[in-house]
Order: sequence, then C-alpha cells, then structure tokens
Amino acid sequence: MKPGIHPSYGPVVFRDTAADFAFLTRSTMTSDRTVEWEDGNTYPVVDVETSSASHPFYTGTARVLDTAGRVERFERRYGRREGQ
Repeated sequence: MKPGIHPSYGPVVFRDTAADFAFLTRSTMTSDRTVEWEDGNTYPVVDVETSSASHPFYTGTARVLDTAGRVERFERRYGRREGQ
C-alpha cells in the first residue's frame, strides 16, 4: 500500500441506539465522542440506528409475505381467464 493515502484503521465501538447494544470492532470510521469499554480502555464510539441486535431479519421478527395467497386472491377478485 502507498503510505499516507489510506485512512487509519483502528478499534471503534459501534453502539445501537435502538437495542441498547454495543460491540467493539476495527474500522476506518472516527468520532469525537469516546466511551470506556469493558476492558478499561477508551475508544471512539459511533451511534448507529440499526445493527444485528435490532434489525428484523436477524431478530426473527421479519414478516414473510404469502405470495401464493396473493395470486389466489387476485384470481378470486378478477377471475381466471378462459383458455389458460
């Protein structure tokens, strides 16, 4: 890599504001705000609205659409065309 053109890559705490959940990872994101982590060190903190702790897909609260029911409802409403 060329020196001096890449952003610094270091530990950052991402805090999910919706689920009151935080995790420590490495990222190029920075922040002026800091938080003291469980290990006693201070890290920059970035607040996010959605993470795996609050997203419906990961929490199992996602709704599955019934596409077969939609087709049947359409056929009942508008009828099946003859010859098809």
